[in-house]
Formats: sequence, structure tokens, C-alpha cells
Amino acid sequence: MRASSPSSPLVLASASVIRRTLLERAGITVVADPAAIDETLIKARFRRDGKAADACALALAEAKAAAVAGRHADAFILGADQILVAADRWFDKPRDLNDARAQLTALRGRPHELVSALAVWREGRLIWQVIDSARLHMREFSDDFLERYLREAGPGVLASVGAYQWEGRGAQLFERVEGDYFSILGLPLLPLLAFLRDEGVIAR
Repeated sequence: MRASSPSSPLVLASASVIRRTLLERAGITVVADPAAIDETLIKARFRRDGKAADACALALAEAKAAAVAGRHADAFILGADQILVAADRWFDKPRDLNDARAQLTALRGRPHELVSALAVWREGRLIWQVIDSARLHMREFSDDFLERYLREAGPGVLASVGAYQWEGRGAQLFERVEGDYFSILGLPLLPLLAFLRDEGVIAR
């Protein structure tokens, strides 16, 4: 089994600040190189074909990794994606604060699922993948709370699917959660660390 070297880093094919922060806090040296793919087109195809959200999240993660793989010879390329599902509806990141308000109103008082997928490419092929999900129960908060939350959280909510940031003020939106903390943040970290240990990227 080959060990990683300075010429074979972990490349995060994402602009997600929280994913990069989680990796760095876990002691992982990471290079961010966001992928530019048409997520809307991929999601529309999966919805049209009646495929599940977890399959779509994994396809998106793979597409992101593959999109930047050619720019990083011998690197481990990590693609990641997350889809929020409530009943039969898939949610994207809100376009603006009005959209964020509409999303939170739709999710209020209901459970929903967050599906997180990771895919790693190296040397032109997929070598590892994982899917994890969490179930979150949003409380029946008041309209006054919603407006105060949006005002205090600010534009940061636009960076999060479902218009909340679980690691910050968004925790106040919930009454309970079932699932892994890291997966809720969009990065199933523990299985990823196990993979990196097996590949010699980090110490066993």
C-alpha cells in the first residue's frame, strides 16, 4: 500500500468552508479546488428517472471529484455533496433570504433527511465512496423567531442547504436529531479518516 507524499495531497473539490475546516481541524492537510459542474442538470435527470436522493448525492460527489482530477496528478480527489429531502421534495441552497424564509417555513415542525455522500478519485478512477444520512426534526418555531434568526444569521444561511447552519445559530431551529454530527455538516468524517489511514495518507 502506497503512502501519501507531498506530491499526492488530499484535494477537496468543493468551495465549502465548513468541510475544509473540519478536515483541517482533524489534522488533514487539504488543498481546495472547487469543481464547476451543473448540479441542477444532474439533479433534474435523477428526479426525472425516479432515482433516490442518495444515488444522486453520490453521483454529484463523483462528478465533482472527476471534474478536477485532471488538474492534480497522483492526488486523492475528494468530492462531496449533500441533499435535503422532506417528504418527496429535494431542497437546494436558498437563492436569497426570501427563499431561505420560504424553505424554513416549509420545514418548520416537520422531520427531514440530510443525505451526505463522499467520493474519492485517484489516477483517473473512483477508488472509494460512502453515503450517510441523518434525520432532523425541526421545531415549531414562531414567525418572530424566524425573522430574528434570519436577521442575526445573515447571508451565511445562503451557504447551507435548508437555510440553516447546524454548527451555529441553526441549532436553535431543532428539537432533536438522529445521526452523525459530521454527516449533518456534509462530511462523513469518521469513515473518511478510516479510508485515509488505510491509504497511508494519515498515521494508523
